[in-house]
Amino acid sequence: MAKTSLPQAASFLLLLLISSATAADTGRLFLTIVNHCPFTVWPAIQPNAGHPVLERGGFALPTNTHRSFSPPSTHWSGRIWGRTGCSHYNGKFSCVTGDCGHRLECNGLGGATPASLAQFDLHHGGHQDLSSYGVSLVDGFNVPMTVTPHEGRGVCPVVGCREDLLKTCPAHLQLRSGHGGHVVACKSGCEAFRTDELCCRNHYNSPQTCRASSHSLFFKHACPSTMTFAHDSPSLMHDCSSPRELKVIFCH
Repeated sequence: MAKTSLPQAASFLLLLLISSATAADTGRLFLTIVNHCPFTVWPAIQPNAGHPVLERGGFALPTNTHRSFSPPSTHWSGRIWGRTGCSHYNGKFSCVTGDCGHRLECNGLGGATPASLAQFDLHHGGHQDLSSYGVSLVDGFNVPMTVTPHEGRGVCPVVGCREDLLKTCPAHLQLRSGHGGHVVACKSGCEAFRTDELCCRNHYNSPQTCRASSHSLFFKHACPSTMTFAHDSPSLMHDCSSPRELKVIFCH
């Protein structure tokens, strides 16, 4: 039997390591953010407490481009939203909607409302390796947004809001740029009127007392697969087992 030379053995080991790494990589979950809007969107990512910041928390995404990255292979939860109308002026970065402390990279900061939000709870559920996701208009709307899972098991629907609600937003919920400018976002009833009932605060902060309003129903009728008030149906957060990819798509 012929002996294997050292160079051959080293080459074989290298191929084995590459193969193992590739096999391991195929099991990773990817988050992909896609911008199909006819304008640049500045995605922002905020982790929940105790979880790491991904992609430094924000970046620019020109029209018809995408960016993919992997969250930690352990439990991670947080939210993604889109900022619009961002610019650098006099050395300061700011956005018309979704701004996070005048920073391009939010680095853990939350965003200004109103804004459409995608919410995630990844790698939970033990051996099932569940990824939960949903789209919330509880804090209002600024850009159409959906979440599309790929290669998951179980019930893994596409959810979100494809409608451009800026065109149909009631006058009392409209956020306009400058004085009398164009509509840039659509406020929630809570943000527009600040009452405990509409904000589901104090006495109203329970599933029994926090109810849909005419304002939240505007969002619900246009985009039924979104959460539109604080105690909206928990079934709108979907548990998908071991998806290969979760795509956040602006202007789907």
